[in-house]
Amino acid sequence: MSDLTLDPSLLQAFVAVSDQRSFTSAARRLNRTQSAVSSQIRRLEEQLGLRLFERTTTRVELSPAGEKFLGYAQRILALNQSAIQHLRKHETSGTVRLGVMDDYGTIILPALLKSFSASYPLVEIQMETGLTSSMLDRIGSHYDIVIAMHPAGETLGHLLCQERALWAGSPLFEFGRADPLPVALYPPGCLFRSWAMEALHGSGRPWRLAYVSHSLSAVEAIAAQGLAITVVKEGTMPSSLSPLGQEEGLPELPSAEIRLHSAEDLSTASGLLADHLMEFWKHPRRRISASDQEIGW
Repeated sequence: MSDLTLDPSLLQAFVAVSDQRSFTSAARRLNRTQSAVSSQIRRLEEQLGLRLFERTTTRVELSPAGEKFLGYAQRILALNQSAIQHLRKHETSGTVRLGVMDDYGTIILPALLKSFSASYPLVEIQMETGLTSSMLDRIGSHYDIVIAMHPAGETLGHLLCQERALWAGSPLFEFGRADPLPVALYPPGCLFRSWAMEALHGSGRPWRLAYVSHSLSAVEAIAAQGLAITVVKEGTMPSSLSPLGQEEGLPELPSAEIRLHSAEDLSTASGLLADHLMEFWKHPRRRISASDQEIGW
């Protein structure tokens, strides 16, 4: 008995009959014949020297020994499946071309990619940051996955989260001397640039486009020095800036949505990363902000 090794296929048959309380139903679930399942149960009982089921003409019930053995069988099968999945994860390889906004690429995604790489260390991720509006037309040819910002109500892609667009500035900025109001923004094609300019034009407040840069870090650094105000996402507001609004005489800005777009024929590696990202945003408790240092999974 001490040298006995339990065959997983016999344990599968035992658990299936236990769940279904029927050899016929268990056979259908396992895609085997009823006689094959009966034979497997008989072999398992012979190996253990125990009767696992009490059979009558109308039903099948677990014996006292079967009830005790069921938990062990389930744990053995679960551990077997876990080992297989773990090994397959570490064998997955390939390259994923990911496009994303600057702030998400530097603040939000690094911790997510770290947790992804722990499960799939052989997957190479080529991440490009910048204006995602120009990336969407190149999904498939240049990108496998693009995480992009859209106006609220967009239907394309998979919704990850909602973001508020906020005016932001430094305590060093002097509103009393800012006439016209200096603003630091991004190049044409940026949704925040369009929203900011439309809102300021509609408010009637004098303003000027003082600084323009492709670099999010550069725009935020200009604002941090008190040289201008800018627009940022609430979820990635840098500590060097503070939100501004109606108290400063600034118009309200629209809400945005962050959506994941993917190519039609994703590779295994790309599909796994897309699933990983969507799983993160599915659970609000896992959301992180610019001030967080790591993600609790």
